[in-house]
Amino acid sequence: MYKITLLPGDGIGPDITAATKKVLAATGVPIEWEEHLAGELAIPQYGTPLPEHVLESIRRNKIALKGPLTTPVGGGFRSINVTLRKEFDTYANVRPARTYPGIRTCFDNVDIVMIRENTEDLYAGIEHMVGEDAAESIKIITRKGSERICRFAFEYAIKNNRRKVTAVHKANIMKYTDGLFLQVAREVAKDYPQIEFNDRIVDNMCMQLVLRPEEYDVLVAPNLYGDIVSDLCAGLVGGLGVVPGANIGDKVAIFEPVHGSAPEIAGQDIANPTALILSAVMMLRFLGEQGAADQVENALAAVIKEGKTVTPDLGGTAKGMEMADAIIEKMLK
Repeated sequence: MYKITLLPGDGIGPDITAATKKVLAATGVPIEWEEHLAGELAIPQYGTPLPEHVLESIRRNKIALKGPLTTPVGGGFRSINVTLRKEFDTYANVRPARTYPGIRTCFDNVDIVMIRENTEDLYAGIEHMVGEDAAESIKIITRKGSERICRFAFEYAIKNNRRKVTAVHKANIMKYTDGLFLQVAREVAKDYPQIEFNDRIVDNMCMQLVLRPEEYDVLVAPNLYGDIVSDLCAGLVGGLGVVPGANIGDKVAIFEPVHGSAPEIAGQDIANPTALILSAVMMLRFLGEQGAADQVENALAAVIKEGKTVTPDLGGTAKGMEMADAIIEKMLK
């Protein structure tokens, strides 16, 4: 029995979580959910978007599945996602972007995994005003942070039968920070001669991904570039609604969709559950439940390709739970 912390999240989170739980139950994998409120919905009851008992649950179970959480823009409480990454040192953000027949996109051969360093770079949040008319943000790149994310990328490539790792950087301009990241990536690559390695300057990387995405496999990057490029990769395969994600550390792994909470359609059961279902597939693979993971992903792909029982954003008229039922029907055939 797997004990897993479940955070349904804000907005459409409860809708897509219900659909995902139903699909996972159909696999027969024994899961005991420890469900908690976090985000905006937790504030009225607990006075904070991230109560201590939520952190304790994740700390105890070491695995969590979470829906999207709202982050106020320009004020309000700090990003819960960033807080969780720092609290549990989940230094590797993993975002696969894969084309599925039936999803409208300009490409049909994309299968890229973006692995992003999650704890440092400009996202460390070390910034301040300089007088009244300037602001300064400090970019932190460490050898330790660079080495563990690069090694994670190569280990991921080996475990998942990937052929190539590409380091993304701006070392031509930021010769110390990005220069250190690139230097470490090259050093780590020597330990994995079976995996092809190259590097790309981040602006060129964006162009290359639009021109010839089929040439790329696993990308590894510092925090800021990884955040931007992962959204670009999502655009190649149909958008954030079909892209899963995970934040993985040495002790804790948290699986979540990449998209936002879409409060304007909350509670209507019209949100697309694909990204959270695929995040749950990633979780199953992490747990070693490869058969169940394949079962869910193959059934989801079949439903999307068929196009009969999909949500409005995928060109259909189905409710999220109806799409979940269609996936289960494919699983049981």
